[in-house]
This record gives sequence, C-alpha cells and structure tokens, in this order.
Amino acid sequence: MPHVGRGGGYTGNGMNADVEIATWRPELRGEFERLNRPWLESYGLLEPLDLVVLQQPEDKILAGGGQIFFALSGESVVGTCAAIRVAEEVFELAKLAVSPSAQNRGVGRRLCEAVIELARRAGASRLVLTSNHQLEAALRLYRALGFRDAPLPEDNPYVTADVYMALELAG
Repeated sequence: MPHVGRGGGYTGNGMNADVEIATWRPELRGEFERLNRPWLESYGLLEPLDLVVLQQPEDKILAGGGQIFFALSGESVVGTCAAIRVAEEVFELAKLAVSPSAQNRGVGRRLCEAVIELARRAGASRLVLTSNHQLEAALRLYRALGFRDAPLPEDNPYVTADVYMALELAG
C-alpha cells in the first residue's frame, strides 16, 4: 500500500541493504511525480495543489529550504519523500511514496527518518504532516515514528486531507 504525507515498512533484518537514500538531483526530478501520482489517483486524492508541488518541486519545495529524498536500489528509484520548510522552526513531511516492489522492506521508514534528521539538523522544533484516513499503513508508520494526531489546521489547503499529525523534535 502506498504512503502519503502531504504535508510502511519496518526496520530490521528484512530491510534490503542495497537501498540508498539520496538527496535531490535534477536528473531524478521526474521520479518524484512518477512515484506519487499513481497512489494519489488510486485513492482519489489527487488535487490541483498536488500537481503544482509534484511538477514544480524546485519552486515549491527546494527554493524554500526544503529537500526531496529518493530511495535508490541500483539504478532504480523505489521511493521518495519531501521535507518542506513551512516556518522557521517547522517542516512538513510530504509526498511519501514507495514503489510496490519495494514496500514492506523499510524504505518508507528510512525516507521518513531522513526527513526527521534533516528537520533536526535545520533546528526545527516540529515536523508536521497531513494525510487521509484511507492510508492506514502510512498512518501506522507515522505513529511508530512518534507522530501524534492533532487537530487539522483551519488553513489546510488540501480538501481530501482529514488527518493531521505532528512530531515534536525538541531535545
């Protein structure tokens, strides 16, 4: 099952050791949309704002101090996740996607951990995400990583988002 963070997997011996987590490279640009669009469409969650973010990642994510991570298995990109800076001390975990062939191997967890680490290094005190109740595996992963449910902000731009979570990074 694909994962969303608008803004599964596990750690252990079953994780494929040949997966490398890499940061943004211009040549990987198309992979961000390629991995995210299918699951957004399959769950009926694709919104105009998603398309803007997926098709303009340099402007909507990177220019504001964010980062896009990619999970690489050899020459294949098998996952992606974005860290979007939304305020001086707040990042959003967004657009988590893992290809069906790489699910249940800890790839989603590793991508989320890369976002958490980046937010901590950048001095953020909080990491947030919006999601949808249909994405049960993703929500389990987020909770396992320490995210806690919180009220959906009134200014949430996503019509289909009905879950909001936050991870406090203090310490």
